[in-house]
Amino acid sequence: MSSAAGVLSLLAERGQSLAVAESLTGGLVAAELTSVPGASRSFLGSVTAYATALKRDLLGVDEALLSADGAVHPEVAAQMAAGVRTRMEADWGIATTGVAGPDPQDGQPVGTVFVAVAGPGGTGKVARLRLNGDRSVIRRESVRGVLALLAGELSGDGRAQDTEQNGGNGCLQP
Repeated sequence: MSSAAGVLSLLAERGQSLAVAESLTGGLVAAELTSVPGASRSFLGSVTAYATALKRDLLGVDEALLSADGAVHPEVAAQMAAGVRTRMEADWGIATTGVAGPDPQDGQPVGTVFVAVAGPGGTGKVARLRLNGDRSVIRRESVRGVLALLAGELSGDGRAQDTEQNGGNGCLQP
């Protein structure tokens, strides 16, 4: 069972919904989720907020935070997840933001990614991933990372908060 199938199964068992906010992954998380038959039972939709202004305007990310720290920051990921959850009236929101390359961004090196989950009752987690590889690999591993973080929250295994993954493919493990 893929990570997407696994989280969708857990969400369906609970009768809960999911919304996604993506930056560097550019819709890959939504594509992975919608590749699973029956995804519509739990997946509501997504926002691809690639531009910083859209993170602010569509997802409610704090403008002062964006101005001071840029879009590649753990609190930006947390606010993106919370914002998409609120705006789409979902039980859960997940988000990706980071640097896929080829150049550093906001003072962060290529391969720096923050993934976040916002859940019911104000619960939330943010994980930092340090990923190796080219742009395609970094984006693909970011999808795995955010789905693994959500799976950990849904299964009650919240060990992934503020973790760094180095070496190998850099995939976050729940």
